[in-house]
Amino acid sequence: MSYGQVARAAGSPHSARQVARILHSMSEKHNIPWHRIVNKKGELAIKDGDARYTQKLLLEEEGLCFEENGKVSLSHYQHFPDL
Repeated sequence: MSYGQVARAAGSPHSARQVARILHSMSEKHNIPWHRIVNKKGELAIKDGDARYTQKLLLEEEGLCFEENGKVSLSHYQHFPDL
């Protein structure tokens, strides 16, 4: 899912940045799968090199394959929850 999708699913469609902040601050404490969230272009949005590498590694361990351009194929992997 993208940050925007999560925000819409939570009932606040203009809060993608808040989703990023919540994931950053609460993921470890609440065991939230933060690594499954990418930006709307299918890119890893994390700028920190170590965290970015960790996200990519976790996604690959779950069976996700990145395109040659380093993006996630949203047409293949994007999740649309039943709301």
